[in-house]
Parts: sequence; C-alpha cells; structure tokens
Amino acid sequence: MDETFDKTETTNQSLKCKNCAGVLKFAPGTHSLNCPYCGEFNEIKIDLKAEIVEMDYLQFLEKGFEKEEKQTISVVACTSCGSKTTLKPNITSDDCPFCGTSLVIESGSQASVLKPKSLLPFKIDQKQGMDLFKKWIDDLWFAPNDLKKRVENREKLKGMYIPYWTFDSETYSKFWGQRGDNYTVTESYTDSEGKTQTRSLTKIRWTPVTGDHDRFFDDVVINASHSLPKDYVDNLEPWDTENLVPYNDQFLSGFQTETYQLGLKEGFEYAKGKMKDVIEGEVRQKIGGDHQQIESLNTQYSQITFKHILLPIWISAFFYNQKVYRFLINGRTGEVQGERPYSWIKIGLLVLLVAAIIGAIVYFNR
Repeated sequence: MDETFDKTETTNQSLKCKNCAGVLKFAPGTHSLNCPYCGEFNEIKIDLKAEIVEMDYLQFLEKGFEKEEKQTISVVACTSCGSKTTLKPNITSDDCPFCGTSLVIESGSQASVLKPKSLLPFKIDQKQGMDLFKKWIDDLWFAPNDLKKRVENREKLKGMYIPYWTFDSETYSKFWGQRGDNYTVTESYTDSEGKTQTRSLTKIRWTPVTGDHDRFFDDVVINASHSLPKDYVDNLEPWDTENLVPYNDQFLSGFQTETYQLGLKEGFEYAKGKMKDVIEGEVRQKIGGDHQQIESLNTQYSQITFKHILLPIWISAFFYNQKVYRFLINGRTGEVQGERPYSWIKIGLLVLLVAAIIGAIVYFNR
C-alpha cells in the first residue's frame, strides 16, 4: 500500500500531550514520545520481539519496485549539495543539514520510495551530541580562533535519519596465488679495504597455492546517501544493527529524514567491495607464510538478502571561507567524525617559531 509521508509526519508531529496539549517529540535513549513543555512521556507501541524482515535480493529485482510497500514523500532538493531531505510540517524554509544552504519549500517535489522496514532510534540526544561536538572541536590542533563560535548555536546540530541498505550473503571463493617464506643465506663480499667479509641476507622462497574459502556475511552496512563524505560516514561504524526495531513513524517525530540516492543494485556492488576486502584478508591467512600474493580470486554470492533501514546521525554543516565543512555524530554510539578548517596563520607562526629555535641552537653551538 502507499502511504503519504506528509500526512504521517503531520500526524506524528501534531500528537498532543494529554497534560498540556504540547507537541510530542521522540526522546532519544527511550522508546517514548516526550512533551518538551511539561515532561510527559508517551510510550511508542512497538513489538520488540517482532522479526526484522530480510527481503530476498534476487526476487526483489525480478518482481520489481512496484510490487513492494512504498511511501510517497515530499522532498526538498538542495541546490548546493544535491541532498534530498524533508522539511517539518508548517515550515516553509530551513537550512540544509548537509551543507548549511537555505532551503525553500517551493523547490520541493514528491517521490515514491521503498518504505523502510526497520530503524535504529536515536540514543544520543542533542545536548549530549553538542557536548561531544564541542569536545571534538576543543581537541583540534591549528583550528581558526572563530571556529568554536560556529558550534554555539544548537540549531546547527540537526538530527537526521539517513537511509542505508544492509546485505547478508553466503560467499564461496576459489583462489590461487603464491606463498612466500623467508629464509636466510650467508654470502661473502669485499669491503672498502679489500678484506673479505660475510653477511646474512633474507630471501623469499615462493610456492604456488590454490584453495577455496567459505564466508557468511551478516548485515554489511551500505550508506544509501550521496550527501555526506563517504570516508567520514564509514568511520561512524560499527552500527548495532542487532538492536533494530520495526519501522514506526513516531520515531521520526522531531527529526528530519533523507531519501536514498543509491539504488539497491548499486548498493550491493558496494557491499561486494566490502566483502572482498574481508575475504582477501582471510585468504591471505589461509595462504600463510611471511608474504602472500593473490593472483586470482573468484567469489560467488548466494542466499542474498537485504534490508532498507534508517540510521540516526547528528549533523552540523556550515560554510567557512566559501567551503562546506560537515561534522557527523553517530546517534547511537557518540562516535564523532568531521571535516575541519586549518588556521594557516597558526601553522605559519609555528613554522617561524621552530625555525627560530633551530637557528638559535645553531648559533649558540658554533
């Protein structure tokens, strides 16, 4: 069935507190909606024992997107970084959480997307996120003096649910290569004075090796967004996907979401790249020896399943000297990653200071 995200989001955002009629929002670290005015908590009804659905990858590709449960969402495309996010109901403008550019609802459009079936709710709240963010900023070397001022406004730290794919797969790999074992030989040589000397040299004895390798992969996590720097997003891992809960719109109340930009098939290609790195490492262990060369590695994938999930990330983005800098916080573990500007004045002064110290040492030791 189709669900309209606007209606669902509006319904969730307008849930009224039974005590004061305030708007309830999801409270990170709980399974409840919270009233920011009187503190009342309303538990979100979820079945924690419910099975997290794994979908058959090949069957999905054969049946097609149209036969699966979808939702129609209103998205706002950022003209600067290209991200596609949702705006809160009754909000006509906002800043892009990915780059800080102003967004206007007039640039929005509707899209029909595969509905997520599970998510990880926020565990780190905004205050905890700001504390982690500020600590990370404080620990930066050679940061511009006014950088800390950029993090004083809490509205600049926004909670986002980011779309991900996860993949499970059985793998079977055939490989052949070379095992290198070190051995030592002694050789004679003539030194600069014409005397005969001996020395030990380490050489490698190579032996052909063939074999096979079985490996099951569970929940290979692939970011389905192009809006965030890949290296920094990958460094937010690991995610505790064993704690996924069934999808419920109420977990989104008070947060923004992004739609996936990376398709399922393309996502699995990225997953195969991750799996290949692990397989290569394990194959090298199988080859053994002091050195390994993998000449050929052919892997077959079977029993492939996937999930479309949402994962929580706190994001701060701003322009500094006409460049976008992004800071990311894992909304479950508090892991912080980010881009940062450098103060070339501070670096230059340090270089001058070091040069002066070296010059002084040389001068007084003449």
